[in-house]
Amino acid sequence: MFGRVIAAMVTPLKEDGSVNYAMAEQLAAHLVDSGNDGLVVCGTTGESPTLTWDEEYELFQVVQKAIAPKGRVIAGTGSNSTTEAISATQKAARLGLDGSLQVVPYYNRPPQEGLYRHFAAIAKAVPEMPIMLYNIPGRTGRNLEPETIARLSELGNIVAIKEASGDLEQVCAIRSLTPDRFMIYSGEDSLTLPMLALGAAGVVSVASHLVAQPLQRLIQAFESGQVAQARALQLQLFPLFKVLFCTTNPIPIKAALQLQGWPVGPLRSPLCELSAEQQQQLEQVMSQLQLI
Repeated sequence: MFGRVIAAMVTPLKEDGSVNYAMAEQLAAHLVDSGNDGLVVCGTTGESPTLTWDEEYELFQVVQKAIAPKGRVIAGTGSNSTTEAISATQKAARLGLDGSLQVVPYYNRPPQEGLYRHFAAIAKAVPEMPIMLYNIPGRTGRNLEPETIARLSELGNIVAIKEASGDLEQVCAIRSLTPDRFMIYSGEDSLTLPMLALGAAGVVSVASHLVAQPLQRLIQAFESGQVAQARALQLQLFPLFKVLFCTTNPIPIKAALQLQGWPVGPLRSPLCELSAEQQQQLEQVMSQLQLI
């Protein structure tokens, strides 16, 4: 439904901090042309915490225009308020987008039953919108447990999860408890191959801004039984995966795009630029992989 390699797209900004919609259009088209099957717009990598709903809604439309029908658009419309998430998802659904990314509610730390009711309410309110859950306990402070995911997978339009807990035992449990049609996506580039071995469908990737085609080859190699080739690609790309998380995402990937000549602009406060040492590390890895 969503493809194998999906870029968690950055949000280009102008020097004054406003959204650069023209650059977002160009970057979105480039990401799909360079091998991404689709884009998550206004997720964590897109600096969603500091975007307004109006900015996000405009970005959805700009990206949809830039890549449809070649690439799929998954709108980050999650919130720690169920009412807000429903409203944002309903508005996105009216655009005819391909899906919605729904993050685990953050800061208020609901119990598992509260999480189930939150996501079920969104699914019921927007039955026409395919939903990808997003589990990232390192940011939200709450893990979406496999048993809760299994309950949610029984709802018709909750079709996938971006799993970024970093816990392979959790991935194994999710795959064991959910139907085959329910898609698991790695939320961490460095765990793409291990998660494929446990039944994942692909990756929602930061690195695919730079290496979408190698990631596609990695997945294709694994699925065709060429495990050694897939492993070689994983190990080749591993230094990039690590350096892109040398500090808070999306700081490194925006710096990497700047190195490639993409004027994606600054970050919104409270995020800030790389240190000189981190910048040097990033340049070294990108140079070794012939990305600059």
